[in-house]
Amino acid sequence: MSLKKLNVPLKEALERLKIEKLLPFQKQILPKIKSGRDLFIVAPEGSGKTTALVISTIQKLDSAAFEDAPRALIFVQDKEAALALEEEFDKFTKYMDLRVYSAYDAPDISKQKDDIYAGVDIVIATPKKLFKLFKITGINVSQLKVLAVEDAEFLTKNSDYNDLIRIPQHISRCQYLVFASNMSPKIERLKDSFMARAETLRLKV
Repeated sequence: MSLKKLNVPLKEALERLKIEKLLPFQKQILPKIKSGRDLFIVAPEGSGKTTALVISTIQKLDSAAFEDAPRALIFVQDKEAALALEEEFDKFTKYMDLRVYSAYDAPDISKQKDDIYAGVDIVIATPKKLFKLFKITGINVSQLKVLAVEDAEFLTKNSDYNDLIRIPQHISRCQYLVFASNMSPKIERLKDSFMARAETLRLKV
């Protein structure tokens, strides 16, 4: 995929961040993500998976806010991972009106519900917190375009795994992306739920 094919605000963000070309694995996976297919994306740390997730999500949302309901949900392991990914998004969206929100386990759930209902585009959340929000109708998934899991190795915990797989049961249509360094048996089990039709992309060496 060429950087020239990205929308204008995103190309401007890449220029500002001095990103002049994609890494080899990013060139491989970005066109596949753009196609809308469900994907397992498996590659070691340092191959550019997180940046590919950020770029593809912003591109899919046209680099612009839209109405109130989230259009992207991204699951992460914990508060630290949520804040780190939010910071990464903020670098790219500095001059866009996209609204990125992190929901993790510590803050008051009523405040998080109110914050999300005020209008967000991208929600980064732990499975536990997102499922709690969903149970109290604190999140609207009717406009969702993409659901992603970053560094999916954390799903070895049964509680995280079970909370995660409950959410897609209530989503009518969405692209699913699972990013991981290794394809563990627990991640493989996602094929039994919302990743049944997913293609697996691995780093070509």
